[in-house]
Amino acid sequence: MTPHRRPAEYLLLLRIFRRRPLDTSSAPPLPLPAPSLHRLCYMATGASAAVEDPGMAYKLLLSCPAGLPRSRVSVKFDPSFDRIPHPDASLEESIDEIWNQRLQENPSLYSGTKFRYGGHVSHQNDESNQEYCVSLHLGLTDYRTFVGTNLSPSWENFLVPSEDDSVCCQHLSNPLGNGAIVETSDEKIIVLQRSNNVGESPGCYVFPGGHSEPQEVGILAHQNDVQDVVHLIERVSDEMFDGIIREVVEETGVPASSLSEPIFIGVSRRETNVRPAAFFYVRCNVDSSTVTELYSRAQDGYESTKLYAVSIEELREMSQGLPGCHQGGFALYELMRNASGNL
Repeated sequence: MTPHRRPAEYLLLLRIFRRRPLDTSSAPPLPLPAPSLHRLCYMATGASAAVEDPGMAYKLLLSCPAGLPRSRVSVKFDPSFDRIPHPDASLEESIDEIWNQRLQENPSLYSGTKFRYGGHVSHQNDESNQEYCVSLHLGLTDYRTFVGTNLSPSWENFLVPSEDDSVCCQHLSNPLGNGAIVETSDEKIIVLQRSNNVGESPGCYVFPGGHSEPQEVGILAHQNDVQDVVHLIERVSDEMFDGIIREVVEETGVPASSLSEPIFIGVSRRETNVRPAAFFYVRCNVDSSTVTELYSRAQDGYESTKLYAVSIEELREMSQGLPGCHQGGFALYELMRNASGNL
């Protein structure tokens, strides 16, 4: 593996953060309006990666450097956040064509239901302390539509010219992936190397993750009953956090009892095919050697070929091997470390 150094602009930003530590006691989640330091961080890291490989470029859609617990992250689950069909009939027809071709190549593919990312809003809660909270806007989509839009060779044709991400991506499937920055008891970060047989980012380094699953909370379609919708939204909100723990357990073999409650740190998007992912910080109460041993028994170990437990310095060097959305996840983790003064 060839080492990659962080750009000079990035190191400059770290020096800025050292001089001016963030006050996280009342700081709201940041939607990254230009020209904030968070936006500058994206420009310094994501844009520079794009020079070598466009698949490494990313955009931070939401940064929560102080980290948000489950109680401060909610979901608005509504059909209005579903994908809007493209007016070009030939593009719509290409979705089935691409999916059928993929099925011929791999008959085991299954078009499971996924949560679709439709944006977010930040707000203050109703309590006296006025803590800032985030509401994620989610609809429904499926794997077939993801393959036929985001993963289509013509994915850019589905985009709408707009500065509003939800409008720009309204014709794409945009399932919300997830990823976890898992830190062991000896302060190592868990990184997986993906198998060459997977459909997305084969051979790349990634953080453990996948998707929160609608089926896990009994969702196959949108509900019309108002009372059911209220309970449904609560279950979907919990699934955002339960889902990432489930992915870490399945992909690394570390039991859930050894993992802390996840802390939400933001949403990043890969610039190539605009793939969004929510990222979480998770502490692990076992050391890296134990994690490596547990990995051999991981339920989903076939999706990856090797587990690495690396220091933050090693992760910075190998980060250029991460796909764009996971590069964004690493940037979110760095922002969290900066906010806590842990550089």
